[in-house]
Amino acid sequence: MFKTKSKIALVSTTLIALMVLAGCGKTAAPTTPTPTPTPSATTIDKMTISAAGSTALQPLVKLAAEDFMTKNAGVQVNLSGGGSMTGLTNVASGAIDIGNSDVFVTDELKDKGLIDHQVCVAPFLLITNKDVGIDNLTKAQATDIFTGKITNWKDVGGKDAPIAIIGRAKSSGTRATIVKIVMDGKEFTDAAAAQDSTGNLLTGVAQTPGAIGYIDAAYLKDTVKALKYNGVAYSADAVASGQYPIYAYEHMYTKGEPTGTVKLFLDYVMSKEFQEKSVEKTGFLPISAMKK
Repeated sequence: MFKTKSKIALVSTTLIALMVLAGCGKTAAPTTPTPTPTPSATTIDKMTISAAGSTALQPLVKLAAEDFMTKNAGVQVNLSGGGSMTGLTNVASGAIDIGNSDVFVTDELKDKGLIDHQVCVAPFLLITNKDVGIDNLTKAQATDIFTGKITNWKDVGGKDAPIAIIGRAKSSGTRATIVKIVMDGKEFTDAAAAQDSTGNLLTGVAQTPGAIGYIDAAYLKDTVKALKYNGVAYSADAVASGQYPIYAYEHMYTKGEPTGTVKLFLDYVMSKEFQEKSVEKTGFLPISAMKK
């Protein structure tokens, strides 16, 4: 009896299996393997990205990096200075992911595939030690001072005291901006001292009697005096309206179109959240503030 039931059960199981495979005369479709997803251009593809270059732009990039790392646990944004030209050269060689710059890419690097991401506007200030006795310089006066033609503050309405120029190295985009906008391409006198960062320049001007220099507005402290330029004091409105001309568009360059973590970071810098809530806090102006 038991053997008979076992045979019946075996036959029934076999018939059911054949019916399923037959599918009422239809062939079962072959199994297709699930394709491996292609990584998105806006997903985290590496945990560390590097940015270097303009020290003028550092306060903004530092704040953006801190926010971005908070929002993306485990991601590290390594930031360093060195000047705009250093940033451009290093990103062109592939040594870093992002090159921060106060200036547009130079002619010798235009064939390196660099992509420009304009992230904000940086206003620059002429600053002096508090003892010099002036509050305004015209374009001509500033040029004559920086080129070494004027060497005493009394010649521009200040104290009878020698002028000490404290500037930046030739790799600096801030220096290039001053040369272009204020000095119409003329070169600084060889007597000008050169600092390797905006912060060091600020300290030098504050501590050196008779000193003059230049910084971006984000670094301004009450240890120095910010001068009017052609009678116009710096303000965000004065820059946006064109009354105050010493400013530059700030750039974050990549070699080729950014992808992955680098793109996510740049997208955050350009996001409405960061542009509207954080850019002006660091002394810069959002791109949208400039009148077309």
